Amino acid sequence: MPRIEPFERYTFRYENWFEENKLIYESELRALQANIPPHTRGLEIGVGSGRFAVPLDIRFGIDPSPKMTHIARRRGMQVLYGVAEKLPFADSSFDLVLMVTTICFLDNVEYAFKEVLRILTPGGCFIIGFIDKNSTLGREYQEKKKENVFYKLATFYSAEEIVSLLKDSGFDDFSFTQTIFKNLKDIKDLEPVIPGHGKGSFVVIRAERYQDQDQQKTKNKTTGSTGRCSLR
Repeated sequence: MPRIEPFERYTFRYENWFEENKLIYESELRALQANIPPHTRGLEIGVGSGRFAVPLDIRFGIDPSPKMTHIARRRGMQVLYGVAEKLPFADSSFDLVLMVTTICFLDNVEYAFKEVLRILTPGGCFIIGFIDKNSTLGREYQEKKKENVFYKLATFYSAEEIVSLLKDSGFDDFSFTQTIFKNLKDIKDLEPVIPGHGKGSFVVIRAERYQDQDQQKTKNKTTGSTGRCSLR
């Protein structure tokens, strides 16, 4: 079942977090923006109230929380009610799919990733922003799960675990960006955005759907080549 109860019950608290933590929010946005390629039709899964999709110029969203989708629509988005594991879109409908702090609330990550693969065009990009469970903030959230109205229902993942799931689902050509290096209460300015993972608490993974699934798998085995998912 969709884990929407906290978002329905604490909608104002969710929205207020972005206002009270603007530097953290802006740092995460910058890390995501660094990975957004030119695209014609983008979708955010678990769009919430549209806090990430709107500034990143993604106009389509899906979310299982009625209160969240209502706010996103007020922000000008086209949003459908639904879940990541069963997306109401035709094959190859989008050339960009975004998922931000959503993976930890999914019932079945494998099903969700296979659905993303299905709705992406060949060569399309899948971008995931999340709190790395092995990071300072990730460990803190896990230790205090019962005290957090949102994360008490969450399952946290490491970057390595997500990459493994992506590979199993048919994605390739991975790149990484990270930010949020300090304790949240110590952040007084925008946090840097740097390549890689393992240091920052907020990690962005960009992956590509193979141009041709069978041909690309054969090519990778023989040459070690990956896809293109270009930002240029």
